[in-house]
Amino acid sequence: MHRLIISLILVFVTAVICQAQMWQQNDQIFNPSGIPSLPFSQPRFADLDNDQDMDMILGNISGPPLYFENTGSQTSPHFQVGESLFASVQELDCEIGVCADLDADGDLDFISGGYTGLQLYDNTGTSNAAVFEKVDGFFDGMSLGANPVPHFADMDNDGDMDMVIGLSESGAIHYYQNYGTTEDAIFMDGTQEVWFDVGLYAYPWFSDLDVDGDFDLLVGRDGYGFYYYQNTGSPSAWNWILTSTQFSGLGGATYWNSPCLVDLTGDGKQDLVHGTASGPLKYYRNTGSLTSASWSEVTSLFGGVIDVGGASNPEFIDFDDDGDLDLLSGSQGGDIKYYENTGNASGPAWTANHAQFSSIDHSIYSAVAAGDLDTDGDYDLVVGDLSGNLYYHRNTGTGFVLESAEFSGINVGGWSSPRLYDIDQDSDLDLCIGREDGQISYYENTGTSLDALWTENTDFFSGLDVGSNAVLSLGDINLDGNLDMLVGKGFRAVKYFSYENNSWTEYPDSLSAFTFGQNATPALADLNGDGDLDLTVGNYDGTFNYFENLNIVSVGNEGVQPNSPTLYAAYPNPFNPAVTIRYELNETRNTTITIYDLKGCRITTLLDQSQAFGTHEVEWTGLNGQGRRVESGVYLVVLEAGGNSHTQKITYLK
Repeated sequence: MHRLIISLILVFVTAVICQAQMWQQNDQIFNPSGIPSLPFSQPRFADLDNDQDMDMILGNISGPPLYFENTGSQTSPHFQVGESLFASVQELDCEIGVCADLDADGDLDFISGGYTGLQLYDNTGTSNAAVFEKVDGFFDGMSLGANPVPHFADMDNDGDMDMVIGLSESGAIHYYQNYGTTEDAIFMDGTQEVWFDVGLYAYPWFSDLDVDGDFDLLVGRDGYGFYYYQNTGSPSAWNWILTSTQFSGLGGATYWNSPCLVDLTGDGKQDLVHGTASGPLKYYRNTGSLTSASWSEVTSLFGGVIDVGGASNPEFIDFDDDGDLDLLSGSQGGDIKYYENTGNASGPAWTANHAQFSSIDHSIYSAVAAGDLDTDGDYDLVVGDLSGNLYYHRNTGTGFVLESAEFSGINVGGWSSPRLYDIDQDSDLDLCIGREDGQISYYENTGTSLDALWTENTDFFSGLDVGSNAVLSLGDINLDGNLDMLVGKGFRAVKYFSYENNSWTEYPDSLSAFTFGQNATPALADLNGDGDLDLTVGNYDGTFNYFENLNIVSVGNEGVQPNSPTLYAAYPNPFNPAVTIRYELNETRNTTITIYDLKGCRITTLLDQSQAFGTHEVEWTGLNGQGRRVESGVYLVVLEAGGNSHTQKITYLK
């Protein structure tokens, strides 16, 4: 019943398929800075390798803290993943971590704050080669609740490190004087002094911001931004004055404004770095004077991370019709995120432009599929969500209108993830839906391109079950003539299937070398303009991973066989407005010439008739079967004659 591309594209005879790993991960395409976007991350800085510049510790709610070595300099930092200094830190121990020399041995120890309270990890290595070992019981007897946020400084000017704790449940700031010595710190629960209560989840940081010889206090809190308390007293006789203007407009009315002040430019002034609930770090350079700070946001150091805030679910289309692929994504919040590709077809760069999709907002965990369902030349959207429903948003040219009746009878039970493909190759779009139970539903469009009629077909994906939260993407990944499918699942995996002999065959080793995030959501698209399908995977944390397809495929006269039809190199190639396809028949044969995209969807049939021996030509002007112009990109020309099939790639440029 299904004609599919599996029977049409056949084999690229001269294609050279890499025998090594088919994919190569390179997340620079979505994260030029290289700093991961970890939800609820709390950055802290310390010179952990003793090279006179500041390295970064990034708190992590789902694992040990991450260490980023400053491979730049004191005045021009550059951070890259360092060795696993914190592999010994237990996951529940550390939501945030700070460094301080609590035993005065000349190296930095590590103090974590997490679900288990405070924990001390002694540095048993050296000042330039840290080794952290847990010290059991150091903070026993202190009632700090879950997830306390510590900071250490010599607050009373007596030569040893005192401790300040921000509490999560109350938002209070507690001060603990060090009643021990420089070499043997002692903090006791009965010695605390409650300084302030900012309301909820307090994140304290001390720094002499006004350079007057004493510590000032900056406090981040949930849902507000920052509180700044200037110390107008002395190092041992504090007088705290709440100053509302110093950090006005920074942070935000969101969860998790966790700040730290650190000199990242070597000019003696404290710059501001803070975490966010959604993940990306914010960096503000101090462009004021030594005694009067002024903030200017810098996006290059930690910026560039594409993050939708949670539950990313990517879809690539040329939405703005400029010849490159733009990014749409569902999100945990239920709205649709749009990133315009302001680069080009071979080198994407992403600019957020969510406003034009602001009218689309459903239940949580949205997923989006794009296709021209009303054949008017623009992209319409089908949106799924946690309810299992589907919603049709028709593109009117000036906005999107919800057509509530279109999918009113379809519900897949939960976490619906739609995709649109011409599965049966009848020139209209069919509907595939990944389901929460790990299976895939298929609704064939048995109507027309103008008047869809959705009829469930239970055979095509019969028996395929990945366990939970299935999200699929289809295409001929390795250009071997078979339709391939990637299916993400709920537990950090992407499954690879190929459609062979009218059934799906799993190849379990194809992606086994990679570790995916929870609720992996794959999308296939040619993002580097080399003519094959690359892989993008959305993650539960809201970010994306990119895997380049390493297939090497020859371009030109592919698949010439003796005494069989010959497909010559198309010209011009790349082309606009038209390409000439030239071929030779060795005898009279029934001949078809068909254009496909890389996902295996038939674009148009240029020829289907009997032709005599000799050389022939057909022209393609970049129009699909409905007479509308296709997107810029790589397409496949398939010549079939007398039981032989030949394929070549052509590139259309608008």
